[in-house]
Amino acid sequence: MKLPRFFRRDAAAGAQPRPRAGARAGRRQSKAAMQAVRYATSPLLASQTPPWRSKFVVAAIGLGFCVLIGRAAYIQIVGTDFYLKQGESRYARTLELPASRGRILDRNGLILASSLPAPSIWAIPKDLEADRAQRRQLARLLDMAPAELDKRLSTSPNFVWLKRQVDDETARKVAGLKLKGVHQLKEYKRQYPENEAAAHLVGFTNIEDRGQEGIELAFQQDLAGRNGSRRVLKDRLGRIVEDAGDGAQPVDGRDIALSIDSRIQGHAYQRIRDAVKFHKAKAGSVVVLDVRTGEVLALANVPSYTPGDRRNLTGAQLRNRALTDTFEPGSTMKPFIIGHALETGLVRPQTVIATAPGRITIAGSTISDSHPHGDLTVAEVIQKSSNVGTVKLAMQMTPKEMWELFRAIGLGQRPDLHFPGVVSGRLRPHKSWRPIEQATMSYGYGLSASLFQLAQAYTVFARDGELIPATLIKQSDPPAGDGVRGVRVFSPATATAVRQMLRMVTEPGGTAPQAQAVGYSTGGKTGTAHKQEGRGYAGNKYRAWFVGIAPIEHPRIVVAVMVDEPSNGQYFGGLVAGPVFSEVVQQTLVTLGVPPDIPVRPRIVVQAEEESF
Repeated sequence: MKLPRFFRRDAAAGAQPRPRAGARAGRRQSKAAMQAVRYATSPLLASQTPPWRSKFVVAAIGLGFCVLIGRAAYIQIVGTDFYLKQGESRYARTLELPASRGRILDRNGLILASSLPAPSIWAIPKDLEADRAQRRQLARLLDMAPAELDKRLSTSPNFVWLKRQVDDETARKVAGLKLKGVHQLKEYKRQYPENEAAAHLVGFTNIEDRGQEGIELAFQQDLAGRNGSRRVLKDRLGRIVEDAGDGAQPVDGRDIALSIDSRIQGHAYQRIRDAVKFHKAKAGSVVVLDVRTGEVLALANVPSYTPGDRRNLTGAQLRNRALTDTFEPGSTMKPFIIGHALETGLVRPQTVIATAPGRITIAGSTISDSHPHGDLTVAEVIQKSSNVGTVKLAMQMTPKEMWELFRAIGLGQRPDLHFPGVVSGRLRPHKSWRPIEQATMSYGYGLSASLFQLAQAYTVFARDGELIPATLIKQSDPPAGDGVRGVRVFSPATATAVRQMLRMVTEPGGTAPQAQAVGYSTGGKTGTAHKQEGRGYAGNKYRAWFVGIAPIEHPRIVVAVMVDEPSNGQYFGGLVAGPVFSEVVQQTLVTLGVPPDIPVRPRIVVQAEEESF
């Protein structure tokens, strides 16, 4: 029997033929069975779903939408400025236009410090495209090892300084390499033409051009000026496309004109440097004051340093000893005690004081002269630097009188000088003085002062009894007549009388004939003191100094010289500091155009009187 065509293919495949009507009936029965099964009675879904789970899912989805909406609102409304700036930072830059730092000048307009353009090399490491050979060449131009260059480039992907303030030749050669990611910035480098001679006075700046010491620090705001800015658009290679908005022009710093005379400063430095070397001393200082205006003409210290090269710089080199170091002033205080005795009518210049046998006992302690002098006039007490004579006068004063005298000449007070590190010294209240302390203070032990304080104190004798203020800034309008006014300490008659006594110190029979100057009359007072060491005094360590005036009849300058720890066989102030005083006085007065006031003849140096200290 021949099969119909409907079954032929199934039969050929071995399938069982099934009528078409039967298939439709089977599908209808299956559908009816499925409809008869309820969801809740399904064996696969027999466990019921907790209601909180579905609520939690819905809440989490809702919260997520709220967070997204809040974030979108923050970006579009609240944080708009931040995202605009972030976008702008990809193409806009603000370039700083550095201001030129002001110059420091001497009183004659000569440059003590100035700024010169000096390019700085920087890089964006992530943009740097350089092979090994090019990196080695770059490192060689920047005077560094290749490993050091690699280390710097690895510190940050966005910015790193390669070398600050290079010379123009180096900058030109680096630019010639044409390395992508290496850039240059215009900066300024400080130059100090006077080098060591004026280092302690002028000071120096750091790599960021901020003052660190001296005048550079004291007048930082005036010298620094104000940097400008320029807003520009850059392409992806860092090239400037166009300006964006108005910029601010830099305002250069103000020049500072000092009272210092470079010629006097240089000569004073050379003389104290030579003295320190000759006497194998630890250090030395010189201060020169113009007594008409109170201007500081020179302030030099040894050891010194080169401001432009501060590698291996030590604290001993850095200290401005004339202003920062204090010491017991020794016999330089005796003229003030004598001056007060004259001022109060206690004695006259020719009053005789018995100093024999060369020593005096106060409260169980003995004070001695270097050797017995016998009877001395008040003037000779200064000339011979007698401790005994000075103590006898001082003990006739009250402690309060002496304390007020010392305060009047500036001891125990910080000098009114716009300069960092200036010290006040030490002067204890008079109520705590014991008799032996009052006695030793009369010849400079038990109190302390800086060399600058001593120089300023001696303007009392140079200015007919007035203590004048000192300044490091040039006075644009010098006072007419006798000059700047000061605080009166002594009468003109007393100051003149003490000046004549100081003159005797530099004449034969005095303690400092080495302080004479060719063509100019001089006067002053020597000082020699044991250095303090722990709670006592070192037996073989001294400070030697000389503070004096020139010319004596019509004073123009005060010069103070200090030599610390001379160790070449001489240590008295007249022998160590006196010659420096003489040379500085002569050069300074010639430079100022002061005519000689005594016949110019070869100086004959006689044996100095041994000083009591």
